[in-house]
Amino acid sequence: MRFIIVTGMSGAGKSTTLKTLEDAGYFCVDNLPIQLIPKFAQIAYDKENPVDNVAIGIDIRSGAQLNDIELYLKEVKKAGFEFEILFLEANDETLIRRYKETRRAHPLARGERIETGIHLERQKIQFLKEHASYIIDTSNLLTRELKIELEKIFVKDESYSNFIVTILSFGFKYGIPTDSDLVFDVRFLPNPYYVPELKPLTGNDKPIRDFVMESKEANDFLVKLEDMIEFLIPNYMNEGKNQLVISIGCTGGKHRSVTLVNALYDEMKDLPYGVKKEHRDIEKDAITKKL
Repeated sequence: MRFIIVTGMSGAGKSTTLKTLEDAGYFCVDNLPIQLIPKFAQIAYDKENPVDNVAIGIDIRSGAQLNDIELYLKEVKKAGFEFEILFLEANDETLIRRYKETRRAHPLARGERIETGIHLERQKIQFLKEHASYIIDTSNLLTRELKIELEKIFVKDESYSNFIVTILSFGFKYGIPTDSDLVFDVRFLPNPYYVPELKPLTGNDKPIRDFVMESKEANDFLVKLEDMIEFLIPNYMNEGKNQLVISIGCTGGKHRSVTLVNALYDEMKDLPYGVKKEHRDIEKDAITKKL
């Protein structure tokens, strides 16, 4: 029996999360009145008619009652009922974009700018984040990637780290990714672009990997970068950071940066953190030529 409280920022993916858990066999209730949580837990844990798994959605829509949730959660604990809190997070830029795409009004904006509502919401639900069992930052997650993370935690019962590292390749001619925490330039490495038979390929192809990684500088860079990142991550975590975006760029984001991102990912994928890789500009060269 798992009793999950799903909460977090509006627009961070709570609806998707509840739907995913429901598809996985959880009994889900969204926007349950705060004062009913202890009664709901009692029903869910009833020995005669137990429910296998339960998830309830709690967020800013609860209004002033949200301030009382700690009291009700203490009541649940006192009764001997176990629960976990899943907090869904996203950065301001991502939340604003999602609100604009859906043309929804933020529940706390009250005619003001979306940013005002987001800032106020962060203040009001910070205490929930501090008590969270799991924090998932969806800023850089696609819907399918969020579902994979949820299945790992709540279906497969695998270990999960609240810290997610995204290793991102990009091309400088298309701009530096705005959500980057660390940016590295690998344009000093030999460029396959000037080798006719290699030019159409990408860093996902073996001939490109071999060409780039034959360079001593590429291997030295990889070793030093990995060592620095392993040093930085625990310190970022101590400061309360829950995600890190490492951007590696070359001219077009197709050859050298892709190779180094793949190599760094292979070295880091078994670390006790959530690690994923993305290639932002790998196809842009082909698209530009067609246009």
